[in-house]
Amino acid sequence: MAVEKLRQLGVEIFLDLKYHDIPSTVAGAVSAAVKLPGVRLLDVHALGGLEMMRAAAKARNESALPEGQRPKLLGVTILTSMDNASLRTVGISGPASSRAVKLARLAQRAGLHGVVASPKEVRAVRRACGKDFLIVVPGVRPAVAGGSGREAKWKADDQARVATPAEAIRAGADYLVIGRPITASPDPEAAARAILEEIGSALPTN
Repeated sequence: MAVEKLRQLGVEIFLDLKYHDIPSTVAGAVSAAVKLPGVRLLDVHALGGLEMMRAAAKARNESALPEGQRPKLLGVTILTSMDNASLRTVGISGPASSRAVKLARLAQRAGLHGVVASPKEVRAVRRACGKDFLIVVPGVRPAVAGGSGREAKWKADDQARVATPAEAIRAGADYLVIGRPITASPDPEAAARAILEEIGSALPTN
């Protein structure tokens, strides 16, 4: 299994499967996922609703594993590929930013540890949910392409609400999700190093 092989490498895993189904089905999926080795973060779609998220939290909390070995449970708010116009096409009115904050509050009410939210909503979610609420941020695109030495913006691909790693860190993100800027780079190692440098430049010095 891929999860087991990754764990053998000594890494911790964000199992980003975004469960979204009826409460009992999601509860069963979470119960199984919690047992996987090395999983430290796990997510469900907040749009699944309060009862679904509560069922997920209950399944996670009833695991036989010690609390420190259970993954933290996150709610996915609004996908970073969606803007206000695309939300309207699926019947969700209002700006993406306010919808994301509302879903973050709902996830917190359901007993989740945090949310997955675009960098554009980090500050608002932090104000709404407090300093201990985890915020995991996808839609991150570095300011400079790694490995080439040239100042070049990364393309947004299919992401609609993006920011640089430094911007996301300064906004208050706890974790960043960065994929294609590394995997699609002609020199992934150099790209990763450049991103780490950018993150380091945004971290507090004290």
